[in-house]
Amino acid sequence: MSAVAGSGKSGSGPTVPCADPQGDPFLRTRFAVPARPATFLRRNRLVEHLDQALKTPLTMVNGAAGAGKTLLVADWAARRDRPVAWLTTEAGDQGPGMFWAYLLQALRSAGVPLPAGIGCPADASHVDRTLLTRLATELGALERPVIVVLDEYDRVTDPEIAEQLEFVLYHGAPGLRLILVTRTEPLLPLHRHRAAGDMTEIRNAELAFTPEEASVLLGLHGLRVPVAVAEALVERTRGWAAGLRLCALAARESPDPEAYLKRFEAERTAVADFLLAEVLRRQTPETQDLLLRVSVLERFCPELANALTERTDAEGILAGLHRGNAFVEDLGHTRYRLHPLFGEILRAHLRMRSPGLEPVLHRRAAEWLRRSGTLAEALDHGAAAGDWEFTAGALVDDLAIGQLFTGLRADDLTELFSPMGPEATSPATDLVRAARELSRCEVDRGLAHLRHAERSLAGEEDRAEAADEPGPAAARLSCLLLEALAARLTGSPERAELAAGTAERLREQVPAHLLDKHPELTALLLAHLGSTRLWAGRFEEARAALSLVADCAGGASTALPREDSLGRLALIDYLNGWLGRAERKAMAALTVSERYGLPQPSGFGIGRLVLAAVAVDRDELRLARSHLDAAADARPETRDPVTEAGRALATASLLLARGDTRAALAATEPAVTADVASPWAEGHTALVASAAHLARGHPEAAAELLHAVPGHQPACAVGEARARLAAGTPLAAIDLLDGLRPESRTGPAVTVRALLVRAGAAHAVGDRATVRRLVAQALHEARRERLRRPFAEAGGWLRPVLDTAPLRDLAAGWLTPGSPGPPSRTGPPRPEDRPPVVEELSGRERDVLRRLDRMMSTEEIAADLCVSVNTVKTHLKSVFRKLSVNRRNDAVRRARELRLL
Repeated sequence: MSAVAGSGKSGSGPTVPCADPQGDPFLRTRFAVPARPATFLRRNRLVEHLDQALKTPLTMVNGAAGAGKTLLVADWAARRDRPVAWLTTEAGDQGPGMFWAYLLQALRSAGVPLPAGIGCPADASHVDRTLLTRLATELGALERPVIVVLDEYDRVTDPEIAEQLEFVLYHGAPGLRLILVTRTEPLLPLHRHRAAGDMTEIRNAELAFTPEEASVLLGLHGLRVPVAVAEALVERTRGWAAGLRLCALAARESPDPEAYLKRFEAERTAVADFLLAEVLRRQTPETQDLLLRVSVLERFCPELANALTERTDAEGILAGLHRGNAFVEDLGHTRYRLHPLFGEILRAHLRMRSPGLEPVLHRRAAEWLRRSGTLAEALDHGAAAGDWEFTAGALVDDLAIGQLFTGLRADDLTELFSPMGPEATSPATDLVRAARELSRCEVDRGLAHLRHAERSLAGEEDRAEAADEPGPAAARLSCLLLEALAARLTGSPERAELAAGTAERLREQVPAHLLDKHPELTALLLAHLGSTRLWAGRFEEARAALSLVADCAGGASTALPREDSLGRLALIDYLNGWLGRAERKAMAALTVSERYGLPQPSGFGIGRLVLAAVAVDRDELRLARSHLDAAADARPETRDPVTEAGRALATASLLLARGDTRAALAATEPAVTADVASPWAEGHTALVASAAHLARGHPEAAAELLHAVPGHQPACAVGEARARLAAGTPLAAIDLLDGLRPESRTGPAVTVRALLVRAGAAHAVGDRATVRRLVAQALHEARRERLRRPFAEAGGWLRPVLDTAPLRDLAAGWLTPGSPGPPSRTGPPRPEDRPPVVEELSGRERDVLRRLDRMMSTEEIAADLCVSVNTVKTHLKSVFRKLSVNRRNDAVRRARELRLL
């Protein structure tokens, strides 16, 4: 057989083949560099990387279908100052002979001077080694390397061709720059080229468009959209070039392109046609079945995929799909996920091809994930399957019911169980319903569900005892957690003590690993117990329980009870008169949840209320107002007697400081009923009423109100003494103060007021030396805490006293900043009255703030940023809190003052 097939002569020049080994003319389109569309975007970062191809013998551009590989290389090749031999390979090439015949013709078509002596394969299935040797020798002798591009090289699957190509590349390297454009890794020994440093690689991740590039690409299609829209589109498409272009083309035909790009349905677009044709239908039936079934999963491992297919071949298939850039992403540790758009399209295809299979697959996934200990994903798939008994049972049996109240998934779990209807009946579903109602402070409804669950569990315990099997201890412990919460919400210390004591005994029946896995359950129990003790005025017992929570570990899962406990510990310190301690704990409480990115404001918001009360005692009234406004943004359903009493305390104190006694009295009216009375809450109500009587000139009535308060409360005793002094009975006032217990752990907020009452009594009898000594002592104690309010409450006799030396110096700078005398409520606000910015705004919060400045509505901001309305509301609350404002216009004004806008 002749060494040259279909040769022809051109004058006296060399013989040049004009047909392939089968005698057919060469297809010239396979040698043509593809044209770039008018909307093609040249990306300089990729062009610069591809320039490295001129320095290394081998370059591989490896990416998924539609990743933009071919257009990238074609644009680069068209701009070279030398010929480029381009060959688009085909799956129909019948063996090495056909491949090399086309490659030789590509070289000749590009003007590469190859001597006729090299020849051309005559057999489509075979190529002579001598031909390859001659070719490598000729290429190696070239002064200027020739660039060869093999496009769609993934179609070349013959190992013999790969071996021959490696031979020519190795021996012809000085004069050859080979660029492979492929969806899969070629069979060449790439590890050797990488180790030698003579290979350039551009892979799928680098080919992906950045948000900035996507924005420019959309502009080339005539679409002008905000950067946030481009960012969301890149997130959904993973920067996939074909997906972006197809979406842009479709959006251009839409009456509202921006809305289309935000919410298009992938399965109804040209993207679906592309992926189904280019990816899915190229796979074997077994692979197609696997892809359709795993499309219901967010991420998966081969074992989980096997559970869905009921086969055992997933490991090899998934590895192959990833290597083939078939839109299956390797997350490491044998974990995979589908490209988001591919997953959407596959799910739609699954519903069409196999109606009713999707919930079955979700249930299989839920069961496998539960056995493997992956609770969160098991719950998601159980809910997707609509199997609420399974889903609620998994949550309760894992002792995870506390996650409905605290942790990163609290809101997600609440939303997950929201579709659960009344047809789901089991102890676990009743417990979830009870938790859901109690979290909204719907105590009666919550207790009804709780009692129903307890009755069902009692029957299960009887059956387990008869069969000598372990009872449902995790469910019983969940019941006790909810019982303690109900006791907290209703101010019932005895019920909380009973629930906590029973839970402590029941813990021995629960597997230790579950208790260790869910520290939030113990933290919540102790927080509820400590809160009821605090309501009952048993401060030291409350401190013991709350301190255990505040000091516990557990990360995000215990963040909410830790925040709440720190806030309540701060309230105890405040009620005892220790402002500095209260402020430090309250500030620490504010940072706990934010540290883990939990929604703000969170929990019961008691920390803000304490800060407001502290600010009032320091006569920082604007700051107190801003703290109260921020506390008002807390979710209204999270209310308990302690929180509402704390709110009344702070609000009434602020109103009293502003002289509005009628509003202060109204603020003390209880917003939440409780099973038992709280001594300190009653004492506070009496203090407000007493102050109102004093303001109206009725000191006797003021004294009698406080005298009737039960129990030993130092603040009430000092308040009564102040009223007795105002009534003209200084000796009675002194007797009351002398009756205070010396062991009482009262702080400066109480002792400074007591000292000023004593000083007032001394002033009434003309004992000036005692007055100066007592006022000096009060100033020393108050200065450490920046305690100003007691001096404003003391009366007119104090002003001239403060204006005497050395008291003037003791008061200067913090109590009398501009001139001698007690703090004035007129004139410009002091620097400390100006609401500070406690924390920097996050990037997303600044995005929201900028849109507020453009007078956009919450819905418009959500659409513009491609987030939910609830997410925007969360950011708004955080912005208001950080800027110490309560309204949109105030936030914009404050931001401009701080040069944030």
